[in-house]
Amino acid sequence: MLETSFTKKLLHFTLELSLKANNQIVVLWGPSGAGKTTVLQCLAGLLNPGSGFIKLGHRTLYSSEENIFVPARHRNIGYVFQDYFLFPHMTVRQNVLYGLKNKKRELRDSSINPLELLDSFDVGHLIDRYPGQLSGGEKQRVALARALVVQPDLLLLDEPFSALDKNTKLSLRKEVKKLHRQWQIPFILVSHDEEDAKYLGDVIISLEKGRLKDESLQYPDYIPDYYKSGLLNISN
Repeated sequence: MLETSFTKKLLHFTLELSLKANNQIVVLWGPSGAGKTTVLQCLAGLLNPGSGFIKLGHRTLYSSEENIFVPARHRNIGYVFQDYFLFPHMTVRQNVLYGLKNKKRELRDSSINPLELLDSFDVGHLIDRYPGQLSGGEKQRVALARALVVQPDLLLLDEPFSALDKNTKLSLRKEVKKLHRQWQIPFILVSHDEEDAKYLGDVIISLEKGRLKDESLQYPDYIPDYYKSGLLNISN
């Protein structure tokens, strides 16, 4: 479970996040500049929120009160960036295996073969190619495989479909939905596309101009009450 409550001062507004997520897909939806990516960066350890806490499972990743800040590389969080962030000088195989080099914690399932993971994304035949030789959809599948090979406790996805054509986008939406059922960990997905939010979100949190649009929160009937208490608040 992800449980967090933190405050991050930005240039034009203050971001205040209070959220509990078990194994659901939470979609942060809204236009650019609303603070969505900042949320992901704080969760991942790429930014220091400034105050509050972040807990994942039994671990405290950040606590201003206890002076705890776990570095990004030790948080066991998968991050899929908007522009893929694949190393251009590495092959597909090397990109996916790179995450395991700095893996400090024991993998939950030692039976998972990194190269077989690529096969499950239909890019196993591309293991010796470089990112510059791949299509947008292929790059995103490789990025997903690299994020999951470390068996993360949380997966963050920042606009994962924004650079893709319509057909590839539809295909990858289905794949992400399937991945979530298989891995059973929280997914936090950022998107400006309403269709992404509607198709993938167990909970949809809509942001506009740095503010939470309360009326846009959507909770399917099967979401438990304790989870519905998770809110994202933005204030000046």
